[in-house]
Amino acid sequence: MHTTSSAFPSSTDREGIPKPGLSIFLLAVAAFLIVTTEYIILGILPALSRDLDISISTAGQLVTLFAFTVMLFGPPLTAALSHLDRKQLFIGILLVFVVSNAVAAVAPNIWVLAAARFTPALFLPVFWGTASETAGQLAGQRHSGRAVSKVYLGISAALVFGIPLGTIATNTIGWRGTFWVLAVMSLAMAIAMAVMMQKLPAPPTTAPGTRQAHVLRDKAFLANVLLSVFLFTAMFTAYTYLADMLERLANIAPKHVGWWLMGFGAVGMLGNWLGGRMVDKAPLGASMLFAAILAVAMLAFAPLAGSTVGLTLSLVAWGVAYTALFPICQVRVMKAGAGAQALAGTINVSAANAGTGLGAIFGGLTIDHLGLESVGAVSSGVAAIAILVALAMSVRLRRLATA
Repeated sequence: MHTTSSAFPSSTDREGIPKPGLSIFLLAVAAFLIVTTEYIILGILPALSRDLDISISTAGQLVTLFAFTVMLFGPPLTAALSHLDRKQLFIGILLVFVVSNAVAAVAPNIWVLAAARFTPALFLPVFWGTASETAGQLAGQRHSGRAVSKVYLGISAALVFGIPLGTIATNTIGWRGTFWVLAVMSLAMAIAMAVMMQKLPAPPTTAPGTRQAHVLRDKAFLANVLLSVFLFTAMFTAYTYLADMLERLANIAPKHVGWWLMGFGAVGMLGNWLGGRMVDKAPLGASMLFAAILAVAMLAFAPLAGSTVGLTLSLVAWGVAYTALFPICQVRVMKAGAGAQALAGTINVSAANAGTGLGAIFGGLTIDHLGLESVGAVSSGVAAIAILVALAMSVRLRRLATA
């Protein structure tokens, strides 16, 4: 892991040194494309399953494959590649996404498509783990927080809008066309970085991972990581199949599903703001509150799917809670890993992807054995377990505080 001492030109450098604003902007756009590539599959699952003649639950395992690959390979690959020149590293990662998206666009079957999804999954966490650090180095210590937030704005935009945009594009140009668009945009981004981004040498490594590994022996930290796994499992047991739920339970025409997902994402921005404000004051309390809202909203989806008003209300509550839990989990785990926040943040990304993969599995099993209408109830049950875990953690903290 690396410190935040500046290895790059900062915004206070003299004339002749490129200012960091353009490079940070390019990182934010690249982050949007890379994270969109991960999550876009959720919006195109129904079309993909129809075209490849596979079940929706089988198609959903592409989500599991990507998530588990990120979870397992992210930390070691990031550590192995973070010493490379950052500009060349980012361009190389984008070129990997160009090729993988092009292969996905022409995939004749699920196996080729799975290989095309596995490859970028190896490098997504490398980008995610180094881009925010690079942005902070570029801006200098005084402005590092703003710079990192700009990169994460690209990530948040992908999480919130990438899926519905992909769904809308799929209904216009097909899911294969959607992957072609991602390939072309990734290539354009790689060229833009090569031409316009300043040189970005890797920052010096001054804090080896072994110094930060003490958090792995901290029971409170591990409990927070476990809580993230439960929360993301609850979130993605249902969200993985939301496009299909809108089509088959709410009878939304496929061409309109993307717009409903866009609305889901738009209200989710409110959740992102609320979660970010609340987590600093009460990390566990915020986790329990939004987990409870999430559970109620997912449970209500199927019963209210036949009513436009009811469906809208359930999706608003669901969208707010779902999006709020992203920053809540990240900040909560990083607070618990004080003194090793870089490692803590990386571990939470792995935990989130573990939950994403497990959610896709549980949701697929639920569809196969209980039916699509039961996905919301199962997701709510997992959310209830997460609330109990958070409650037990809160009780333990109070006992330690009064001991």
